[in-house]
Amino acid sequence: MDAYVVIATKGRPKEVGVLLDRLRHQTLQPKKIVVVGAGREDVTDAQFGELLNENRLQIVFAPVAGATRQRNLGLRLLRAAGAFPSDGASFVVFFDDDFRPHSDWLRHCALAFAAFTDVVGVTGRVLADGINGDPLTEAEAADFLSGQSSPRAHWASGEVIRSVSSAYGCNMAFIDRVARTCSFDEALPLYGWQEDRDFTGQSKAFGRTIYLPDCVGVHLGAKGARTKGVRLGYSQIANMIYLVGKGTVEPAVGLRFLLRALAANTVRSCLPEGSVDYRGRLAGNLRALGDLCIRRCRPERILDM
Repeated sequence: MDAYVVIATKGRPKEVGVLLDRLRHQTLQPKKIVVVGAGREDVTDAQFGELLNENRLQIVFAPVAGATRQRNLGLRLLRAAGAFPSDGASFVVFFDDDFRPHSDWLRHCALAFAAFTDVVGVTGRVLADGINGDPLTEAEAADFLSGQSSPRAHWASGEVIRSVSSAYGCNMAFIDRVARTCSFDEALPLYGWQEDRDFTGQSKAFGRTIYLPDCVGVHLGAKGARTKGVRLGYSQIANMIYLVGKGTVEPAVGLRFLLRALAANTVRSCLPEGSVDYRGRLAGNLRALGDLCIRRCRPERILDM
């Protein structure tokens, strides 16, 4: 089974270089990797080495920055190259530039798709995640991957395969019939909050998505180039309302996410953490709710903030 990888990146050339190095050491080598930057500075310092020499790496630049736009560009290029010719013969993986997969990630993913014919999406076990606190270092990630550090609590954890309502966007894979048909919603701008949940929702027409504990990795949660607090807070409300209206997120799930975001941002605004702007997120939440009351709450409004 052929594996293809799409990496959308902005402002993290060093992180891209480390991820590409890890992909060079996968036990199942990707047939093609597409790195989609928002500008030439996004890949300037990355070391591409033998991937370029073997013609297995393509570097392109999106005309407009944004996770959904950049991932779609990668998908379109792979489709045009004939990467997804028949059902079950290939799959596409979306890695965040700051995700560090174990060397067997792609191999275990391929085995799962071959073993479970009703499975169309896979998301892996996250040993540690720096997204909601201080980002992890490369050394810390290496310790988690080697077993020197014990895994941290995470929703994407446990030893049992299970169906999930959404893949985790930092490490998710979809079988070729999904990759040929589904696209990321470009109405979700910039960081594309919940674009993974929307894409998984689209894929449900073809089968189920599972959590696969054999696909192990670490998410650094690098803070460079991330959406600022007020924009992210607005997206936490606006994007979820939009996706519920679209039908890729169930109303009960959407309401739970909204309430959880409001509660977390309110509590943590009183106990601020240096690396996370919870006060900005809360301000964005409240602004979105205000816009909702006057019927102008839309994901793209963050572009004016």
